[in-house]
Amino acid sequence: MFDGRWRDTVDRGTGPVGRKLQQVGISADVLTATGLVSAAATAVAVATGHLHLAIVLLILTGLHDLLDGPVAKASGTSSVRGAFFDSVTDRVSDALILGGIAWYLVSTHPGHLVLLPFAILGVTSLVSYQRAKAESLGISAKGGLMERAERMILLGIGFLSASFLVPVLWVMLVLTSATAVGRFVKVWRLAEAPASTTARRERRTRTGVRASSRSAARATGRSGATSASRWRARRQGELSSRSGRTWRARQARAGTRQRTGRRHG
Repeated sequence: MFDGRWRDTVDRGTGPVGRKLQQVGISADVLTATGLVSAAATAVAVATGHLHLAIVLLILTGLHDLLDGPVAKASGTSSVRGAFFDSVTDRVSDALILGGIAWYLVSTHPGHLVLLPFAILGVTSLVSYQRAKAESLGISAKGGLMERAERMILLGIGFLSASFLVPVLWVMLVLTSATAVGRFVKVWRLAEAPASTTARRERRTRTGVRASSRSAARATGRSGATSASRWRARRQGELSSRSGRTWRARQARAGTRQRTGRRHG
């Protein structure tokens, strides 16, 4: 939701900070890597029950993730490799933090409740995969109730008190599942239009090929008829010329006989 509605506002606010960090010599890859370290520290703090410390480390992790993009833009080093590195690091950070929460739940809530963070991780991975796959197909799949920024904020609220954590995790599971369903429906609907357009194009192409084939056949028929006519004309001319030569030869022989008869007479 933040990524879709307030991305421009956030970029305007983080742009100057990104330029300052770039001038100091901090690169986007360094911020991405140190953000992963902060996420690991957050997981350890949660697993050991230091929830308030986990809030500070979670904010630090979010700041790293927020600023690596503006730094890359300020330095002109935005690249496919950097985007790939950032995306993979985000997935690893999510796994570490939710793994730390699962460790904490094992210690404080015996039973099947430990499966709750893993369910959230599974649905979160589905949301990320839907966006990546849709974008590889040329379809935008951003948006939803529970993207990464919203998950970080909600986890920070859950870390305020041990009594908040489990209800917040259930809310995250429900909202993230709704986001996954919403993205699936969005991509499904957007994918229908290109399919129908492609079908229409294929039908038009087949119609054009048929029309071209018919035109070519007609043209071939006409050229064949023209060639036949030309052949007949040449044949008739040859026959005419042969007849003319034969008639002239006969006339010449007749004239020779008449002259010979006159001489003998």
